[in-house]
Amino acid sequence: MNNTQFKALMVNQDVNEFTTTISNFKVSDLPKGDILIKVAYSSVNYKDGLAATPNGKIVTSYPHIPGIDMAGTVISSTDPRYKEGDEVIATSYEIGVSRFGGFSEFARIPAEWIVPLPDGLSMKEAMSFGTAGFTAALSILRLEENGLSPDKGSVLVTGATGGVGSFAVSILSKLGYHVVASTGKEDEHDYLVEIGANEIISRQDLQPEKLRALDKQLWAGAIDPVGGNTLAYIVSTMKYGGSVAVSGLTGGINVPTTVFPFILRAVNILGIDSVYCPMSTRSALWNRMATDMKPTNLDTITTEVMLEELPSTLSLILEGKTKGRMVLKL
Repeated sequence: MNNTQFKALMVNQDVNEFTTTISNFKVSDLPKGDILIKVAYSSVNYKDGLAATPNGKIVTSYPHIPGIDMAGTVISSTDPRYKEGDEVIATSYEIGVSRFGGFSEFARIPAEWIVPLPDGLSMKEAMSFGTAGFTAALSILRLEENGLSPDKGSVLVTGATGGVGSFAVSILSKLGYHVVASTGKEDEHDYLVEIGANEIISRQDLQPEKLRALDKQLWAGAIDPVGGNTLAYIVSTMKYGGSVAVSGLTGGINVPTTVFPFILRAVNILGIDSVYCPMSTRSALWNRMATDMKPTNLDTITTEVMLEELPSTLSLILEGKTKGRMVLKL
């Protein structure tokens, strides 16, 4: 098995240049680990796009195989919890960052990073979710834990055509929420309605010229992968006791707000981290993603790409020219 050859996307940085190539590897080139997986699908995340750029500050050493997600079949295992033929999911932790990732026909990783593929999800569907979909589901879980329910009022989703946003819109809609989707892409309104948005507002509507410490109360909850001034405005417009789940920073890292929303309206900011989310929560949430949180319109959200198309897809996701989820078939 160690001499088995396979293809993977490799990024490399030397003194003179940064390169992204589809290269041949042997199984013996993979790092040591408990589980050898024949990867069937991966997914393309913004973080993967950064990993494929020279100054992305994601990859810790070169040469490297990116890809923070994977779903596949166990080929061999030294851990009694998994056996040959098991279908599994692995996302986050150090995958695709300091350890070879999922943009590869084979991968070897620690057993502690693996989740059995739940009944009700195919491997392709699991990678349609991937880290972005998991982040959306985790955001909704945390909002529910802090009192959100469909009867409380509208839920805002920013960056709604992106991976996190698309899944947030779709899952919230399935769970019975009134969803307000924010986007800067006027030509994608039909797409947002199709995946479950009840209302659509412009990105500019969340970026007023003057930010008030407290503004009109609009949202019972919000899912925000944007941050920056957008988050500051959302906080000022949350209903009393409302919460916003924050998972991104595409709008910037500084949030110019005050303490007033927190001490006068009991507003909560919930930090969402999908990388080191505890395995107990991770496993339970994947089971929900196979049942009540599984969108009925996964095909609408998902675009499948092949390994040869991956370099151009990574560039497009960094340029904000994709929508929904890009799933890599291996």
